[in-house]
Amino acid sequence: MSGCGAEKGLISIDEALALVQTQPKALNVETLPLADGLNRYLAKAIYSNVDLPSFSQSAVDGYALNSSAENLQDTVYDVIGEIKAGSESDHLLKDGQAIRIFTGGKIPEGTTHVARQEIVVVEANQTIRLTEHIQPQADIRFVGEEVQRGQQLADVGQRINIGALAALSMAGVYSIDVFQVPQVVVVITGDEVAETPEDLQAGKVFDANGPLLKAWLKDYGIDAEILHIADAAAEVTQCFERLKQQYDLIITTGGVSVGDYDFVRPCAFETGFEQVFWKVKQKPGKPLFFAEYTQQAQSCYLLGLPGNPAAVYVCMQVYGKALLDALQNQRQPLQWLSGVLTHDLKSDARERFLRMQAYFDQGQLKFQSLAKQQSHMLSNLMQANSLVRIPANTKLEGGQLLTGLFIHN
Repeated sequence: MSGCGAEKGLISIDEALALVQTQPKALNVETLPLADGLNRYLAKAIYSNVDLPSFSQSAVDGYALNSSAENLQDTVYDVIGEIKAGSESDHLLKDGQAIRIFTGGKIPEGTTHVARQEIVVVEANQTIRLTEHIQPQADIRFVGEEVQRGQQLADVGQRINIGALAALSMAGVYSIDVFQVPQVVVVITGDEVAETPEDLQAGKVFDANGPLLKAWLKDYGIDAEILHIADAAAEVTQCFERLKQQYDLIITTGGVSVGDYDFVRPCAFETGFEQVFWKVKQKPGKPLFFAEYTQQAQSCYLLGLPGNPAAVYVCMQVYGKALLDALQNQRQPLQWLSGVLTHDLKSDARERFLRMQAYFDQGQLKFQSLAKQQSHMLSNLMQANSLVRIPANTKLEGGQLLTGLFIHN
């Protein structure tokens, strides 16, 4: 067998992912106000210091009652006060008495039932009558029924999304311990980047990789610095020597293959980086390079992406996210979706990531491939919402089951 898919030394997608997820050391821990913790990963489990609800309260607008009657329909009660949310009453309800109460109001002592106002008729002389029977303890939220004091609310590694932030706020959590967000710099290598339309006439191209990575990282939650350097060994070496002292992760584009001007790998080695892997049996993104620099307690990682923008995009969605998560001690396997291919596909010597449209049809997830899949092309990202894995050396027919990832950015 011949071709670039059979090149020696290539590792599989799953092997590369495993190394990206397990090799990095987690960053240090910091304490933040909960309000600043959105999208961060917990470094310490959180336990509740309170019961939720912290007191028994009304679930409705209505009346708290004390009644010994077996059937409450048409029973009459004397109204002796009112309780709003955020207030309480020192009244002790006796049999035949009621207090007007609103949703969230603290249940007064002696309450046996809460009657919602829709089944209550207000009569003369501060009395009410019920039009229906209700069960004991109806419409009462009891102390600790949702969360009990000392109960674990969140575990190490959990991502603080909006729902988690709201739930922790309700439990009175004010600060959280999280892993630090990686400090990231992006290095765009190459002499071919056009700065004006006139530059296109000189054989240059507009830069898509810089804006792509800047936006991708911002969406992840990282404000990354973007640098451009020429294809010159001395300049690349000097750049790596400086950046490895300042950043947790250096992401490069271009210069990772075997051309005369591909200096990323040799310059990385010259500045003390050690290779974790180079070249993955995939398309696009074969010459992906991953390396680590470690000196005493300091580590810096280098993710060398190919120069073609589609390969940059695919590798960030798969390996870039996994690496940034791993630096925050989040090492769960990627969640691959299963869907049905809607059409035939020819085979290729390498496993491929194809940009597709994923949609649900009668409850079944389906994948529809898009045109213009070459690694230098990006226009189909206007329609793509998934990356789908296509196995190597396999001709596929419509109806076959494949796996993929939803992409949201």
